[in-house]
Amino acid sequence: ILAQVGHVASHSSRAPGAAMSAPQAIVIGGGLAGMTTANTILEHGGRVVVLDKSAFCGGNSSKATSGINGSETKTQKAKNIEDTNELFLSDTLKGGAKKPEIAKVLVYESGPAVDWLMETFKLDLSLVARLGGHSMPRTHRGKERFPGMTITYALIQMIEKVQEKSGGSMAQIITKAKAFELITSGGAVTGVKYQKNNQVLQEMGPVILCSGGFGADFEKDSLLGKHRPDLLHLPTSNGEHCTGDGIKMGTDVGAATIDLEWVQVHPTGLVKVGDEDAKVKFLAAEALRGVGGLLFDATGKRFANELGRRDYVTGEMWKSKAPFRLCLNKAASEEIHWHCEHYKGRGVMKFYSSGAELAKEMGVSLDLMSKEVQAHYEAAMKQEKDPNGGPYPAYPDGKSWDEASGKTGVGKKFFHNLIDGKQFAKEPFNVAIVTPVIHYCMGGLVISEKSEVVTEAGKVVPGLYAAGEVAGGVHGNNRLGGSSLLDCVAFGRVAGRACAHYMMGGNVKMTSLDSLSGGVGGAVAVEQKADSGAGGGYTLEEVSKHTSKTDCWVVVHGQVLNVTSFLK
Repeated sequence: ILAQVGHVASHSSRAPGAAMSAPQAIVIGGGLAGMTTANTILEHGGRVVVLDKSAFCGGNSSKATSGINGSETKTQKAKNIEDTNELFLSDTLKGGAKKPEIAKVLVYESGPAVDWLMETFKLDLSLVARLGGHSMPRTHRGKERFPGMTITYALIQMIEKVQEKSGGSMAQIITKAKAFELITSGGAVTGVKYQKNNQVLQEMGPVILCSGGFGADFEKDSLLGKHRPDLLHLPTSNGEHCTGDGIKMGTDVGAATIDLEWVQVHPTGLVKVGDEDAKVKFLAAEALRGVGGLLFDATGKRFANELGRRDYVTGEMWKSKAPFRLCLNKAASEEIHWHCEHYKGRGVMKFYSSGAELAKEMGVSLDLMSKEVQAHYEAAMKQEKDPNGGPYPAYPDGKSWDEASGKTGVGKKFFHNLIDGKQFAKEPFNVAIVTPVIHYCMGGLVISEKSEVVTEAGKVVPGLYAAGEVAGGVHGNNRLGGSSLLDCVAFGRVAGRACAHYMMGGNVKMTSLDSLSGGVGGAVAVEQKADSGAGGGYTLEEVSKHTSKTDCWVVVHGQVLNVTSFLK
């Protein structure tokens, strides 16, 4: 199909003669929310087109490092973790959520969401950690790799397999496709216009916005500049694609917004020595603190509850003296081994053979740091012996014996992988220098409990849905760690189900992704297979030409993956 810029054409790359009977939905955004939505629409008998403006799908979801929250999951039950939906909901509301009806959807969909990932996509989510603000261990991850990458790529690959098997008649992924305008008719959204290869094209059908937030929108007229100009000077963990496109398209057709001023600053962006001023920084997983990592300021003192809310920890950092170091002892490092090795490989974490070596490089007293560690250890012992007798208020409730955090009013009550002060001098550590970074936008489009986009008058916009970071009001003024991936999967499934029923009414027919794809795939998103000599793919010689920081390809199990955007 040929089209000049300014002329709209319908786009199609489906196989000639392919069946077109099922109604079509359009998903904007190829991260975890988008891929969850797309897979859910397929499960309900619909067709789906995924548009992503980047060269490869994955988005910020593929960089998520801590895990996905879930209550009453099969993994928790196997580990005898007595978590409940009611307790998770309470934690979510205490953590910042202001709309109980929306928070309830997030929480009560969490267990089924995690189980769906494990059962449908054969994912390993067998490890569970307790992150800041959680009363129970409920953040799930696998034994290797970052959970965001593992989960997102598995769902991408499923869509790719359905696309391949159906010849594009049931599923399509279109990359380098920048959506810019929603098509409406009679007040309903009926399609979208997008740019690709200097053409303006369109796809018709109801639309699900899964395009992420605006955490990398640094222009003066940006959403970030309008609502939080005080944060423009900070680095970000967001990819350059996060410019609020979906929010802007939604408001153009009358959608309401909420909480745009609530932008989460994550306390532990990783600082690479020699590149301290980089605007985009990789994130230190909150799970590093969940397994027992301790935060020290430039003077060698602890200054906060490492498991407090993100906004709290960031606030305490701004009151203290930089640089800040996140330190994991031997047991903590072993529990999250893959992460530590990855960070060290990227040059953002350093191994110290002993606490004495660490204190020397920091230029602080070994005795002082030993006393800080001993005080932390003694607080943990007292907490175990007398959980409710401490002199300080604890977070999320109760009492704490930990003086360093207790003095801030947010006392620590959960401790993991402890060492005492006598061990510090000879204990090996993995250490990262960390700094606050723009991380997540809690605000976005107003949605209903069915992920329908809502107007200022409180009416649903027919044919328009939102899931993931583009949707506001889910987390309130602060998001708990592990609830980002959950938001994507929980509301992606909700949006997919609602859109399928909107398209097909009573004609929804549940379908197995296994049958649509020809078999469940693994967890690597691919561009093309490496050519073994029979043709039809890239040769290893061609792949070897892409080895720079700005153009990096790798071969995994015979498949070619462009990881350039991930390296950024």
